[in-house]
Amino acid sequence: MEWTLEVVTVPVSDLDRAKSFYEDNCGFKVDTDARISEETRIIQMTPPGSRCSIALISGMPPAPGQREVEPGSLQGLQLCVTDIHTAHAELADRGVEVSNVQHLGANGWEDGSGDTWNSFMFFKDPDGNGWVVQEAPAPLADR
Repeated sequence: MEWTLEVVTVPVSDLDRAKSFYEDNCGFKVDTDARISEETRIIQMTPPGSRCSIALISGMPPAPGQREVEPGSLQGLQLCVTDIHTAHAELADRGVEVSNVQHLGANGWEDGSGDTWNSFMFFKDPDGNGWVVQEAPAPLADR
């Protein structure tokens, strides 16, 4: 049996602002924007080429046994690209405040590309949820 990660809920304070950021600035595709009731709205979006989507939700109570997560508290969501410099330029051109390309070296994070699997950049959404972008040596289908 496969266990596929398909949706990650990203806690945000303003759905319209977050939707605009992820769609316009990050290039995510809006899969659905559904108002379930006066209080409940779900926006599901998918990064280009990804098999996993994010969900922006308001007005829905936490699932049984789970707690509500504060906007901006999600850190370390990771995307992979095959050309980090092109991806960096695309995000910057779309208005995302993105870090320099960095790699993990002997003294911690250092500017510039590293070896295979060791080139990264970082950005945050308007609420402060933190994203990592890593350069992969090939598209997911080829790994």
